[in-house]
Amino acid sequence: MASKCAANTRGGRSCKGLVRPGNDYCPAHDPSRHEARRRAASKAGKSKPGCRELADIKERLCTLAEDVLRGNVDKGDAAVCSQLYNVLLRAIGMELKVKELEEMEKALERQGEEADYGSAG
Repeated sequence: MASKCAANTRGGRSCKGLVRPGNDYCPAHDPSRHEARRRAASKAGKSKPGCRELADIKERLCTLAEDVLRGNVDKGDAAVCSQLYNVLLRAIGMELKVKELEEMEKALERQGEEADYGSAG
């Protein structure tokens, strides 16, 4: 019978992932696979337009939180960084809204052109 992962989920529950023989962690929690998971997440973020920045910020915030919990980063410094990331997230959100409005505007223009063409025939 395979054993369960020794890690806890973000929700604080025990991970139910199965581990490979000779390991205490599932692939999702194995510390030796951290860099591979980071690269995979980075590639996934880059594959979706507009999501690269969000994936990067999410990863940075998770790392920042881990560093604060380990005592590697001062809580005040982390708070300022979090505030700056929040401003950046709001700017990205505004950028996405502008892109969405531009796309809707183009779609309405196309519909108007199609309607004009249909009435001219």
